[in-house]
Amino acid sequence: MPEDRPTLPPVRLHSDAELARAALGAPLLARAVRLARWAGQGTRVGVGGELVDEQLPEAAEVLGLAPDDADGPAYASEAWRVAVDTGLVEVGAPDDGDDDAHDDAGGGAVAGTNLALVTGGSPQDVLGLWLDALDVVLADATAPVLDDIADVIGEDGGIDFEALGWDPDAEADFLDGVLGNLYLLTVSDGGDQPVPLPVLAASMIVPDDMGEPTDDVLEQVSEAMMRLDDQFRLLEPIGLVEYRPVDEALMAEEAEGAETETPAEDEDVSRYGMVRLTPLGLYGIRSRMLEAGVDAPAVGDLAGKGADVLLDRLTHFPETAARAETEQWLARRAPSAAARELLAAARGADRGAPLRRLHCQQALTLVGPHAEPEVRAVLDDAELGGLARVWLAEQGASDVPPPPESMIFWLAIDTIAAQLDADGEAEELRGLVEGLVGRHSGFFDAAWRVDHPRTADVLEAMGRLHSDRRLAKEARKAAFKFRSAH
Repeated sequence: MPEDRPTLPPVRLHSDAELARAALGAPLLARAVRLARWAGQGTRVGVGGELVDEQLPEAAEVLGLAPDDADGPAYASEAWRVAVDTGLVEVGAPDDGDDDAHDDAGGGAVAGTNLALVTGGSPQDVLGLWLDALDVVLADATAPVLDDIADVIGEDGGIDFEALGWDPDAEADFLDGVLGNLYLLTVSDGGDQPVPLPVLAASMIVPDDMGEPTDDVLEQVSEAMMRLDDQFRLLEPIGLVEYRPVDEALMAEEAEGAETETPAEDEDVSRYGMVRLTPLGLYGIRSRMLEAGVDAPAVGDLAGKGADVLLDRLTHFPETAARAETEQWLARRAPSAAARELLAAARGADRGAPLRRLHCQQALTLVGPHAEPEVRAVLDDAELGGLARVWLAEQGASDVPPPPESMIFWLAIDTIAAQLDADGEAEELRGLVEGLVGRHSGFFDAAWRVDHPRTADVLEAMGRLHSDRRLAKEARKAAFKFRSAH
C-alpha cells in the first residue's frame, strides 16, 4: 500500500556543499567567524557574555566597519552574540589575579571549538552552525523593542511580559507561520518570483472565507507588514531571504501618523516590500519544519522507494518537481526493470489508479525506447493496453495493433478520471471532453457500458463540462444508466 501522502509539495534543494558555501558567505555568520578569530585572552565580556562597551569599537574595526559608522558597534554586538551562541566563541570567568577584571565583567573570551568546523568540518557541520545562528536571529526578530528595560522588569528580576504587552510564544508562532507560508508559496511555484509583503501579512490575518476585508482587518494587515519589514531586515544578513524593504516614503508617512494602507490593484506592489527565500533559506525553513514534525519532502526522497509510492506521491507534485523526482528515481534502476515496476504499480481499480496510470505513462516517456519490450508485453492487458498503445504511438513505434472499441472507451474514461483528479474541471479538460465526444458518434451510448469504477463520476463531470446543452444532457442520462445497472 502507498505510504501516507505528504502535506507539502517537494522542495528542490541545492547540494550540501553549495548550501554550506552560501552559509559561510552569509554576512552575519561571516562577521561572527571573524570576531571568533579575533577573540583572545584580552577580550573582555560582561556577565551575559556580551562584549563590554569599550571593546565594541575595536570589534567593529575588525569587521571592516568605518570608525564613524554609527551602526558599527551594533553590528559588532550582533555578530558577537551569534559567535557566542553558536560555539564559535567560548566565554570564561575572569582570572582572580587579573587586575583588569571588574566586578561587572563576566571575564574573557577565546575562540571556541566550533570555529575549527568552519574550515575543517563537513558541509553538514557548517550547516549545523548556520542553523544555530538562524535560531539566534529568529529570536532577535521576535524580541520586543525596549526603550527603557527598567520599566518592564518584574519583582523577580525578569521581564514582565504582561506589562510589556508581549507574548513571546505568539510572536514566534506568527513569524514561523509567515515563513511557513512563504515556503509553501516558494515550493509551489518554483521560487522564481518574490512574494509581496502584503500577501504574506494577509495570509496570516485575513480569514479564508472572508470576502471583502473589513477596515479593522486591513489595519491589522498594515501593522503586520510594518512588523515583518523590521523582521525581514534582520533575517536578510543571515542569508535566509532576499528582501526589498518597504519604500522609505511609506515609512515616513507612517511615522507622521498617516495610516499605512494595503496597495491598490493598479499600484506598484513592490513599494510595500518584496521577499524571496534563498536556496539556503529553503533548506533552513525545511529543517525547522522537519524538527517540528511537519512532512516537508525534498526532491529525491522517493529515489529509493517502490514505484507504487512514486506514482502515488507524484499526484501532489508540481510538474517540474514531478519530472525531477522521476528522473532521480529512474537513475537508480535499469530501464527494463524500471518499466516493469512502473507498469505493475499502475494497475488497480482504486480511486487513485487513473492518476497513477497517467504518471506511469509520463515516467515511461523519460525511460524512452528502452521500455518498448516491457510496454508491448501489456498490450492485451485490460487496464494497461490503451496506455501502452498511446505510449508506443508517441514513440513512433511500428506495428502497433489497433485497440478494440471497448478499450478505446475504457481508456477515455480512465484518462478523464485522471485529469479530474489532477486539475479538477479545468478549461483544458472541457476541450478534451468535447473532442472525444465529437470524434465518436454515439459516445455516451457506448460509454455508460464501460466497466470502470469511475464511469459514473466521469459521465457526470462531462455533463457539467460540455458546452452543448443537448450533449451535456446525454452525459447525465448515461451516468444515470450506469448507476441503475450497477
